[in-house]
Amino acid sequence: MHAFDVLGDPVRRRILELLADGELTSGAVSEVIRAEFGISQPAVSQHLRVLRDSGFTSVRAEGTRRLYAIDDGPLREVDAWLDRFRGFWGQRMDALATELARGRRQRRAADASGSAGTTGTKGVSGATGEGRTTGEDGTTPVERAG
Repeated sequence: MHAFDVLGDPVRRRILELLADGELTSGAVSEVIRAEFGISQPAVSQHLRVLRDSGFTSVRAEGTRRLYAIDDGPLREVDAWLDRFRGFWGQRMDALATELARGRRQRRAADASGSAGTTGTKGVSGATGEGRTTGEDGTTPVERAG
């Protein structure tokens, strides 16, 4: 099974999240998964088997208990594949951060200039002070959307 097929299932992702904190018995995993997802113990066992067979987990016997742990090999492979796309998102997130900072600076400047000589009705229409919030261009969100 392909790594993304394995990780595409929410039950298997949750099992990996549980195992990220350390080794757990199959019974402990089953108890949490059954409570959260409402699936049977055999269904949980099947998910554990898929994770084991695909290399995402390892299992060892300790007496009558089976202890599961994450095997990070497949996760490292997924991470390496995703690494090619981090630059794509990194650039866009940097650009977004720049725009957000610019907007905050503009709002602070507008607030500072607005409080220096107005009565506090900037951005509000109507004689009673009730009305619509306007943007820097004087339009409302509805006007900008339409």
